[in-house]
Amino acid sequence: MQIDVDSESGFCFGVVNAIRKAEDVLSSDNQLFCLGDIVHNSAEVNRLQKRGLQTITHAELLKIKDTQVLFRAHGEPPTTYEKAKKNRLSIIDASCPVVLRLQERIRRGYEEVKKIGGQIVIFGKQGHAEVNGLVGQTDGTAIVINSAIDIEKIDYSRPVFIYAQTTKSTDEYELVVSLIRDKMQAISTEKPVVLEVHNTICKQVSSKDKKLRSFASRRDVIIFVSGRKSSNGKVLFEICKKANSASYFISDETELKADWFLGVNTVGVCGATSTPRWLMEQVAKEIRSK
Repeated sequence: MQIDVDSESGFCFGVVNAIRKAEDVLSSDNQLFCLGDIVHNSAEVNRLQKRGLQTITHAELLKIKDTQVLFRAHGEPPTTYEKAKKNRLSIIDASCPVVLRLQERIRRGYEEVKKIGGQIVIFGKQGHAEVNGLVGQTDGTAIVINSAIDIEKIDYSRPVFIYAQTTKSTDEYELVVSLIRDKMQAISTEKPVVLEVHNTICKQVSSKDKKLRSFASRRDVIIFVSGRKSSNGKVLFEICKKANSASYFISDETELKADWFLGVNTVGVCGATSTPRWLMEQVAKEIRSK
């Protein structure tokens, strides 16, 4: 049985940068606070916890003072920086540059849209760390939509500036934008429709779609490795599933089932942008032993 680990899968730049910054501090200090899971993968979180990385919540952030805290790649709203400054915390900012640029675009868009009585709409997962940071650029006023069902939250008679969470599906975003445009045009009379669409899905994420489809379609079985919390993992697994119905989602090698590989010649192991390479290799090693 041939087993291939997808060379295109694994940590994106933002996650690599956040982990490197954490490891740099932990190489000399035995403790570092991280605001939220550094990555949506429990195996990698556990690895870093053993080195001294301590995950804290936003509520716990208010209780610590005069120490270092790492802000992960997802980014944070302005209020979090204010709280950290008030408690004399030294911030190690690992916010992904792509996310920071998106925050700035939304902040500028918010100032512009206020002048014309419009709305900021964010296509993303409600409550996701990145989305919370994006909503924070709009004083909490942005409308968050996670699917086509949610577009009824929008007032189609008012201008709309729409942005996407960086890890969302390009196809889903295009569908949602198309539906919103149709709704706005349907009620438009004399006034022109004002719908400003911003292409803000990370290129590193969106470019994976085509490559992953090809990888999945050329193997008998696909083992997709990802943390259950990973939004990107859910999106990429669906791509695998559509390309190859014999695709299975696991968090680690303990979830593998021997009957998945009966009569199988080729197996592909791949994962999310939050999945460490070492974990995919560990899964491949376990499959070889079956």
